Amino acid sequence: MRITESTPAVLLLQDGTLFHGKALGKIGTHGGEICFNTGMTGYQEIYTDPSYAGQVIINTTAHIGNYGVISEGEAESDQVQIAGMVCNEFASVHSRATSDGSLQDYLAKAGIVGISGIDTRALVRHIRTKGVMNCLISSEIFDLDTLKMELSKIPSMEGLELSSQVCTQESYFLGDEGAPHRVAVLDLGVKRSILSNLTDRGCYLKVFPAKTSFDEISKWNPDGYFVSNGPGDPAVMPYAVETVSSFLESDKPVFGICLGHQILAQVCGLKTYKMHNGHRGLNHPVKNLVTGLSEITSQNHGFAVMMDELMASSRAELTHVNLNDKTVEGLQVHGRKAFSVQHHPEASPGPHDSRYLFDQFVRFF
Repeated sequence: MRITESTPAVLLLQDGTLFHGKALGKIGTHGGEICFNTGMTGYQEIYTDPSYAGQVIINTTAHIGNYGVISEGEAESDQVQIAGMVCNEFASVHSRATSDGSLQDYLAKAGIVGISGIDTRALVRHIRTKGVMNCLISSEIFDLDTLKMELSKIPSMEGLELSSQVCTQESYFLGDEGAPHRVAVLDLGVKRSILSNLTDRGCYLKVFPAKTSFDEISKWNPDGYFVSNGPGDPAVMPYAVETVSSFLESDKPVFGICLGHQILAQVCGLKTYKMHNGHRGLNHPVKNLVTGLSEITSQNHGFAVMMDELMASSRAELTHVNLNDKTVEGLQVHGRKAFSVQHHPEASPGPHDSRYLFDQFVRFF
């Protein structure tokens, strides 16, 4: 069945709140943890970011789909990763000389169930007050009891391990084999733009699946290690903590982003926690405590490192802080060439204030 502009859909939140709207993407029923992204552009980059696995995205920008999609050029992975999409106005036509298709066809082909015509301002205000929760979108089921039963089957993001599902299943190489630096990438759900930022700085990469042992990774004899972003709860990833602990013991440079940052924090004995809402968007202010400068950052995370534990730690120190809510945005490990940030310095599509962090990593070699 092909969706028309009059095809109905419903959005049911875990607290019982029900929204009515119009279907987009594929006819069906699907759900996950609902969260919102405040970025004004870059919807294709959002939908293909592996860190969004298991999540339904609310785009707070009023118009979505108006510039279409570029199948390869703006994708952060090989497939759409989100569990569903919610927006206000969904464009039935698109206009951009370089686009090669509509967002509707792109999402339908990927099997994504979505809903438009929603008062996203009211929805986001509701979630900001109540906190993130699971939801269900359906364009085929409208009986409330049946919807509630289907919603109850969706697991909580807290305690959910997803990196081993979204990462590469086989190691691969990227970049110029003759490049001056060899970097082993632990893929927990890495974005393509992160890898390109490394290769652009003279790094030859070997990307390893999330559960690869340190013994196997170290056989390649890299000059340094990168720990990627990814989805799920960092507190249930002891395999990654063990591997990154060995990275540190090797005394080679280590750089972690987002989930990689949280894993490095755990190696230093610091706990993580699930946030009330998380940070997702292209406009989050962060202060670099080392330089004293502030930067506008791209973010996507629902978990964070415990600030009080980091401030009391003898193994690591705070380097970056979020200026909105004073949460941890970066740390440096004492006595090691190892650091990490919670935000995304690759920032595709932008802003690029934090890309100096890739240069900082390369200078350690």
